[in-house]
This record gives sequence, C-alpha cells and structure tokens, in this order.
Amino acid sequence: MTTQTSTEMAVAPAQVQVFVADSAKLSASTHLPSLHSLALQILHNLQYQHYWSDLKVHTHSPLTKAPLSRPLVSGLPPQRLYVHPDEQVELLKNADRQRKAAQAAGEKSGLEVKAQPEYEWVLPARLNEQWTLRSLAEVFDDISMLPPKTSSTTQDVPANPWRTTKRVVLATADTDSTVVYYIVHDGVVKPRQN
Repeated sequence: MTTQTSTEMAVAPAQVQVFVADSAKLSASTHLPSLHSLALQILHNLQYQHYWSDLKVHTHSPLTKAPLSRPLVSGLPPQRLYVHPDEQVELLKNADRQRKAAQAAGEKSGLEVKAQPEYEWVLPARLNEQWTLRSLAEVFDDISMLPPKTSSTTQDVPANPWRTTKRVVLATADTDSTVVYYIVHDGVVKPRQN
C-alpha cells in the first residue's frame, strides 16, 4: 500500500483559471493584468453560468477610440434584464389583445408577455472596490447606448425604442468567485413596477 504526501498530489486547476490564463496570453491588453483577468472571469461566468452569447471584452471606447479606464464586457443575455415600466404596460396590453383575439377565434390562449433580449454592457468590479458617482460617470462617458456589434454577431436584435438612457450591468466578484449583478443606469429612471 502506497501513501501519497500532500506535495505529491496534483490538483487540476479550475476551468475558469485555465480560461483566464490562456486568454491572457493571447491578448495584449492596455490595462493592468488584474483588471483584464477580472473581465475574463466575468465573461466566463456570463457564458457558462448564465448562458450569455456573443461576448466580447472591450479595451477601447466605441465613441472616442481612447483606452477605457478599465476593460468592459458586452454580450447578449438569454432574456431581457430590464423592462422599462411604460414598455411593461404596452407589452401587457398587446398580450391581452392577442389573448382576446385567440379566444374570439375559439382557441385557448394564456397571457404571454415576453420582451426580446438586448445587448448589454457589463462593468467588472471587485467587491472591495469603492465606486463613486464620478467613477461611474467616467464609465458612462466612454460608452455608447448599446455595445457595438461584433463581427461574430449572429443574432439581429431590433433597437428598443424604450431604452433612452445608458446602463451597465455591474458585475461584482468576491474573493470566493461569487459574482453578483446589479443594473446601474446613467441618470434618473422611472421606477420599475412589480
């Protein structure tokens, strides 16, 4: 019987660790390696835990072409993250009209309300970072309303007329790799109805 000491046992690295290490070698980022690897960690989380598609790390502003203060991620979530309150009312009215038309035609129909997903900006951050209105304003100044389409964009997403302010999804990562997401709007927005 052979026993192994703790130094002889090999532990395979986590898949996110391999992904970040491989991606970091491939891209020459203009940002600190810690910020770039954080962006890659968030991209990995969105892709494999939340099923986002068409993900990309952005290092330069789509407006000014100058380097961003930190890398941002963009992508398409599987479902809409935020529905404007006025759009919510309109979607309910349209769904009710469709349900009534189906009932008049003798078909059974439930009330189905669904908003199409739209591309989002994601701002990777660490839990211990201190964010101010000024630092968030700097991020908003460097981005467009929607992320630019990538060459690999496969889904044609129509523009949402209800989206009138810039927003980012603040992805806050803790030291244990837990990620919490918050929607942050640029300016004042009408409160959402539940």
